[in-house]
Amino acid sequence: MNFEYSKKSQELLAQLKKFMSEFVMPYEETFMAETRRLNLSDDWRTWQLLPQTDELKNKARTAGLWNLFLPDEQLGAGLSTLEYAPLAEEMGRSLVAPELFNCNAPDTGNMEVLYHYGSDRQKERWLQPLLDGKIRSVFCMTEPGVASSDATNMAATIRQDGDDLIINGRKWWATGIGHPNARLIVFMGLSDAKAPRHERHSMVLVPVSTPGVNIKRMLTACGDYDPPYGHGEVHFENVRVPRENLLVGSGQGFAIAQGRLGPGRIHHCMRCIGAAERALELTIARATTRQAFGRPLVQLGGNRERIAQARMAIDQARLLALYTAWKIDQVGGRDSMTEISAIKVVAPNVLQRVVDMAMQIHGGAGVCGDFPLMGFYTQARTLRLADGPDEVHMGMVSKLELERHAAS
Repeated sequence: MNFEYSKKSQELLAQLKKFMSEFVMPYEETFMAETRRLNLSDDWRTWQLLPQTDELKNKARTAGLWNLFLPDEQLGAGLSTLEYAPLAEEMGRSLVAPELFNCNAPDTGNMEVLYHYGSDRQKERWLQPLLDGKIRSVFCMTEPGVASSDATNMAATIRQDGDDLIINGRKWWATGIGHPNARLIVFMGLSDAKAPRHERHSMVLVPVSTPGVNIKRMLTACGDYDPPYGHGEVHFENVRVPRENLLVGSGQGFAIAQGRLGPGRIHHCMRCIGAAERALELTIARATTRQAFGRPLVQLGGNRERIAQARMAIDQARLLALYTAWKIDQVGGRDSMTEISAIKVVAPNVLQRVVDMAMQIHGGAGVCGDFPLMGFYTQARTLRLADGPDEVHMGMVSKLELERHAAS
């Protein structure tokens, strides 16, 4: 196995770093200040985008730094999972960066779903506007009334009625539903309760404007409404859409979900590593320039050892992420479940530990909005639940490991 970045990946990474330095980082402070202002209200209907957002997105697209995640040379950058990994890491250094390059969740996962599983008509109506960055999308899977760590518990229903589908149920943690440009929901629900366990659910495309789609509220994540994206609770009350909005076919929801989540989890994990690198850099800058009790902070209370531990943990997580990306490219996501589950546990936990150290070094500044640390901490803590909690992924790793030893 060879983890050396390809020439194409290295060239794009150099461009991306330059763009981040010249445009994204200077904009970050403005974005964070606007986020704090919007966060004063939970009324997502009043949330607006700063004009600089579209300006920077246009610059990124003109520079060829657009849809970097999509392995299609016509619609994206045509990169493998391994080639995209360092680019995702670089974007992870700023909470605002992924949207500026049209590489943000949940749009990347939803675009991959449409790219791999959508009909020509579905692609024309929804995929192209998403690729163009003109609209945003939402993924509705988690439900407040059941233990969603077991996705087969999903109780929201999809019922066929002639040429239509009727959808009922409650979803929450619908990330992006508060965004002013949110137009499409990818809804996963129960379509046949009598089918085998993993063939009971389907995925349907639902326009946000469809009658019966009722956004009830935005949820706070660690006390933050995360504007202008938002994590909403959405009630579907006799929502009627054409049967042609069904993805692939009835009962294919879990098959699609597995195809969606493999690469997407790598994207999340590499962004975590980028965020951890940024947090470590901020830590060192703070620890070497501030003094307490007559000495630099870096010389106090075991802080040097903590910095060393952070360095080692980040590098280990990166190697596991690159190995996972490489294996996905070699054998596909279905045969890389051990590695995907493992990095999904490792990367957010490493980020959480590194950010916690950074916050401690920064003192009161570490828990306010003057630095991106609280945003990184929220990212880490929520990712330990999103796409499956740590315990589910560790259960998968142990299950596959036991099976491997039983077969030997």
